Amino acid sequence: MKPRSIGLFDSGVGGLTVMKQLLRILPDESLIYYADTARLPYGEKSRETIIRYSIENAIFLLEKDIKMLVVACNTATAHALEKLQHIFKVPVIGTIEPGAKHAVEVSRQGRIAVLGTKGTIKSQCYQEAILKGNPDAFVLPIACPLFVPLVEEQYFSHPATRLIVQEYLKPIKEQRIDTILLGCTHYPLLKDLIQQEVGSDIAIIDSATACAQKVASLLAEKSSTGPTYRYYVSDDPVKFQKMGQTFLGIAIDHVESVHH
Repeated sequence: MKPRSIGLFDSGVGGLTVMKQLLRILPDESLIYYADTARLPYGEKSRETIIRYSIENAIFLLEKDIKMLVVACNTATAHALEKLQHIFKVPVIGTIEPGAKHAVEVSRQGRIAVLGTKGTIKSQCYQEAILKGNPDAFVLPIACPLFVPLVEEQYFSHPATRLIVQEYLKPIKEQRIDTILLGCTHYPLLKDLIQQEVGSDIAIIDSATACAQKVASLLAEKSSTGPTYRYYVSDDPVKFQKMGQTFLGIAIDHVESVHH
């Protein structure tokens, strides 16, 4: 019998940061990745819309007989995780709780900045999760709505991106932050630029790595056969294929276009 896959979804390529960590931690597991590129970005949408999109994405992946669902999108995790966990029978893992826990462990003075989309920041889910781990923490939430489109356009080190990073991160220096949590799976692609801006004394952690580690710890039955990787998008498979290969460092032979 063919081993069942782990399913992941995101609004675009950002969730590949989670997939990249899963490839490293669980090299024998088969993965199915769905990018809802036609409806990107999620960060500007209403809570109701994000929940609807997330349920549709989950149903699409569950029809592929997955054994675990990873919500590889912080905005979708913030608004839809509990709903998905309530509706579906497979384990559903999000990005927020593992990322917040890791930030609390790493932070020396408990002064943590969270960078996220407007939707994630507005939900206050990261702030609540960090304070749950450390009630005395100081949390500085910063919405960075332009980061996702810049990453999707592959402007990782563009002068315009550098200027926007400088603008968004101004409050970090004023507030003596010691740890930055990248609260969106797109943001690790800008990590080098962010580190250059804030300096090497500030720790930068991402929710993608913490999420992948949580998946590994919860996986009851690990696969031991040759893994397969399948990719689906709701818009422009060529663009996704090109960017996905660059980022993952592995060949993507085929990306299938699907429509809800």
